[in-house]
Amino acid sequence: MRKNVIETIIGAVVLLVAVVFVAFAFTSTDLQRVDGYKVVARFDDASGITPGTDVKMSGVKIGTVLEQKLDPKTYFADVTMSIAEEIALPTDTSARVVPEGLLGGNFVELEPGASSETLSAGGEIQFTQGAINVIDLVGRFVFSGNEGGGTTGQDSTIPP
Repeated sequence: MRKNVIETIIGAVVLLVAVVFVAFAFTSTDLQRVDGYKVVARFDDASGITPGTDVKMSGVKIGTVLEQKLDPKTYFADVTMSIAEEIALPTDTSARVVPEGLLGGNFVELEPGASSETLSAGGEIQFTQGAINVIDLVGRFVFSGNEGGGTTGQDSTIPP
């Protein structure tokens, strides 16, 4: 009987530690949605971007992705973002999908332009760059050895 009480106490302690860990994880990360004005950006590849994804400028979170949908006419991904009210984006702001790290997810990086005019609510970011597929780039690099004048073991100055 004493063994069951000890096991129950240890199980309760483990559950308590797990709850504290989860609460700490949510309070220490910046997971809240940014409320502000909406802007839209069209990407040719929005891989890794989902509702709730961070929108950053100079490494600082200034917004959140609200929605992502495919435009049936252009086949581009229309990404709607909420930008903090205190951030006035110039009309020539550019957006790109950037990886968080080698194993992390993606986020939207905004780079402000030099225009004195600002985007209004519902405006569209014109200059975009979609996600870069790192695995595809590595594959192209690895398998490009024989393309475009690569050596085949024969002297190229002597006809066969």
